[in-house]
Amino acid sequence: MDFLARMHALGLSIPTIMITGHGDIAMGVRAMKDGAIEFLPKPFRDQDLLDAIHHGIEIDQARRTRAAADLELHRRWATLSPGEQNVARLVVQGLLNKQIAADLGISEITVKVRRNHMMRKMDVRTLADLIRLLERIQPA
Repeated sequence: MDFLARMHALGLSIPTIMITGHGDIAMGVRAMKDGAIEFLPKPFRDQDLLDAIHHGIEIDQARRTRAAADLELHRRWATLSPGEQNVARLVVQGLLNKQIAADLGISEITVKVRRNHMMRKMDVRTLADLIRLLERIQPA
């Protein structure tokens, strides 16, 4: 249990199955709160362990897929110039091009160019798509 709590405290998200011969409900609850995907008191059926392992593999695959997608989004964000990043931040706040130009002290044409480049580099077509992406990566 201490090992599981330490993993949780360190932010390690490895699917973990707890198996115990001396477990109780309180221990099971604590294990689940600390990130265990399953708590199996002995004796247990082989199929229960196999099901838990399969579930852990699915959870880890989904986590890895999300992490790869997030890494790609951060990579795209890093390709933006500082000016394009500034425009992106103001666009998602709902400001119009004219307002963005005034806030940044640039021309409206420059805002349009940066906005176009930013949308292309981020590989989005709509403002809604851009907002969803920026919420996921939460750029500073």
